[in-house]
Amino acid sequence: MNKQLQQKVETVKEIKEKLDASQSVVLTDYRGINVADITELRSRLRGANVEYKVLKNTLIKRAAKDLGIEGLDVYLEGPTAIAFGVEDPVAPAKVLSEFAKKHKELEIKGGLLQGEVIGSEKIKALADLPSREELLAQVARVFQAPIVGLATVLQANILSLAYAVEAVREQKEQSA
Repeated sequence: MNKQLQQKVETVKEIKEKLDASQSVVLTDYRGINVADITELRSRLRGANVEYKVLKNTLIKRAAKDLGIEGLDVYLEGPTAIAFGVEDPVAPAKVLSEFAKKHKELEIKGGLLQGEVIGSEKIKALADLPSREELLAQVARVFQAPIVGLATVLQANILSLAYAVEAVREQKEQSA
């Protein structure tokens, strides 16, 4: 096997591993974005533990075919950069959508969410979801609400008792 073919086989293997390990994948067209902006985007994605790579469409198609992923081919036209979200399925969509709002040149083509092919509209909807931390905070508030309500009710009873004792004391002082 020649060196170039061996390198392509290695790249396909790497793409398959990343597709398999990723909870979400977002495909983008980066044409028209300057180097400084791409560097900024990569930095933001790195901060969210998302890997962003420019890959050949034919190699992505081969890896997807080997994994049995169908329907991704329609998004693999023109230059493609791919964001792999291993830890947080929302992170790639969120960072790329925020970036695309300021840089209209970046086009979100489509992607994968837990192995299922999704379009750009679903990726944008995914980006609008709250982060994992925000969702956990909302759940904590839901669990905390009954406890806070109980504490308020108990406190109100104690305050009522204190006001009643004070009223009785004042009444006894006036009658004495």
